[in-house]
Amino acid sequence: MSKNNEEYLIKRNNIEYEVIIGLEVHAQVLSKSKLFSTSPTKFGSEPNTQVSLVDAAFPGMLPVINEFCIKQAIKTGIGLNAKINNRSIFDRKNYFYADLPQGYQISQYKNPIVGEGSVTLDMPDGEKKIGIERLHLEQDAGKSIHDIDPKNTLVDLNRSGVALMEIVSKPDLRSLDEVNAYIKKLRSIMRYLGTCDGNMQEGSLRADVNVSVRKKGASELGTRCEIKNVNSIKFMQMAINYEANRQVDILEDGGSIDQETRLFDTKKNETRSMRTKEDAHDYRYFPDPDLLPLELNDEYIDDIKKDIPELPDEKKKRFIEKFKLSPYEANILVSDIETSKYFEEVSKKSDVKLATNWITGELFALLNDKSIEITESPISSENLAKLINLIKDGTISGKIAKTVFEIMANKEKDPVKIVEERGLKQQSDPKELEMIIDKVISDNPKNVEAYKSGKDKLFGFFVGQVMKQSSGKANPQLVNEILKKKLN
Repeated sequence: MSKNNEEYLIKRNNIEYEVIIGLEVHAQVLSKSKLFSTSPTKFGSEPNTQVSLVDAAFPGMLPVINEFCIKQAIKTGIGLNAKINNRSIFDRKNYFYADLPQGYQISQYKNPIVGEGSVTLDMPDGEKKIGIERLHLEQDAGKSIHDIDPKNTLVDLNRSGVALMEIVSKPDLRSLDEVNAYIKKLRSIMRYLGTCDGNMQEGSLRADVNVSVRKKGASELGTRCEIKNVNSIKFMQMAINYEANRQVDILEDGGSIDQETRLFDTKKNETRSMRTKEDAHDYRYFPDPDLLPLELNDEYIDDIKKDIPELPDEKKKRFIEKFKLSPYEANILVSDIETSKYFEEVSKKSDVKLATNWITGELFALLNDKSIEITESPISSENLAKLINLIKDGTISGKIAKTVFEIMANKEKDPVKIVEERGLKQQSDPKELEMIIDKVISDNPKNVEAYKSGKDKLFGFFVGQVMKQSSGKANPQLVNEILKKKLN
């Protein structure tokens, strides 16, 4: 079974099956109020405290479009290199959920606000474009809670009416690695734009995963199954893996795939049938009579385009050209907007190459160990720049810098003060170093003789002894220079 970034193949009885993946990503619009009401959208509030009469679907209540949410959707569409439609329509999508108070969802069907676009993925063997079918706006449902009361399901309507952008990809994804890269790229673009915070733990980014299989080389797509509401990249990959193998097993046994909606059980690591997959006519879409068509002129769209910030792909190109970074380094640094800001702040005041190495090495390791974001880093960009400058000007060695870094991580101190207070300055006085080197040479006559007879590897032994005698403070470059002269 192959799961590389080129394709994901499942082999049975010498027949290879290709896995075809499409994602419908539900991204919560970053806004202070809901799509059709003024209710707040703050996460973690007490149940049913963020619900207006509109959200609760009281008779006679009319929705009013939140213009800010419209602008957020347009911004996202621009970030996805997509067509912004001048005319879009809000429809009623009719179905029943206990936590859907209206008995329908206000969504968009044939006339979405954003049309076709694309996202470029940076894969190990090069770039790959993933097509975007559409982005449409819709309101979220509430939340059913089953684990508080043993006999009753409770309903929290805080999420009811929250604005969602549903971003539908074309069936262009071919591997688990591509799914990972695609979700991360979408999240990155929206965080740069400030249109969605991408917080999967809070449910502001989740996806319906469409999976189908076909024999390798076949032109027609197989029957797809949709796995609903998967809220982490890991679970998406696990669900795809299980579902693809399930479908192949059915086909190998002579069966056929039913088009259906399935759920992923994270504990059992399996998908299970939820309901037969509805077609559009089952939802009885029709234009919402309470909302006029949304009409946008080109001037309105162009004004929004003027406010679009530098996005990841543009920033990556600039980092490569301006800072001479490798595509790999640039890709890591631009993948998150806060990381790119931190890097630019450090590189303004210090050596770019060292800044890259320290951020992607020691700093990332520290953040990972503490399970925190770069915005919570105990080491400020200003102090990391100071540390790098101490290495660059020879005040401390790279080895001592790691010790200083550890102190900074726990004490939140200025590295210059740490070096001064603890006496960690590098010994760079040639006379002082000569005295230490002379002692090391006189204490090890046999090793000196062996080195001179051709055992070059012993040079490292002498360097180590000098560093030991100097408590690690000797300037390594000077030590090497003086030792070579003395021994040769």
